[in-house]
Amino acid sequence: MDLEIAAQGFSALGSEARLQVVLTLVKAGQGGLTVGDIQSRTGMAASTLAHHLKFLAAAGLVRQEKDGRSVINHAAFDHLENLAGYILKECCADANGCAGPSEPSGPKRKSEFVDD
Repeated sequence: MDLEIAAQGFSALGSEARLQVVLTLVKAGQGGLTVGDIQSRTGMAASTLAHHLKFLAAAGLVRQEKDGRSVINHAAFDHLENLAGYILKECCADANGCAGPSEPSGPKRKSEFVDD
C-alpha cells in the first residue's frame, strides 16, 4: 500500500460519523447491511448516511452491491486490515531490540499465571 492510498483511507475514517458507519459494518460481518439497517443502528439521517457511504466507498473502505431494489453495504475487510498493517509495519523500526507493541495492561488470565 502506498502513502497516498493509506492517507485517503485514514482521511475517510477521520470523521466520527464515518467511523461509526464502518464499525457498524464491521460488527455486521461479511453479510453486510442495507442502508436502512445502517440507519436504524446509527440513527443517522438518510441523506447524511448516503453522503458518508459514498465517501467511504470512494476510499475503498466500503463495498456496495445491488441486491434487487436494495444496496447491501459491506466493510472492505481486506482494505481495513491493510490500513492497520500499514501503521504497524513500521513499529519500532528505529529502536534497537524493540519487541513491538506492548501487551494491554490489566489483570492476567488465570492461564497466564505460573504455578510454583
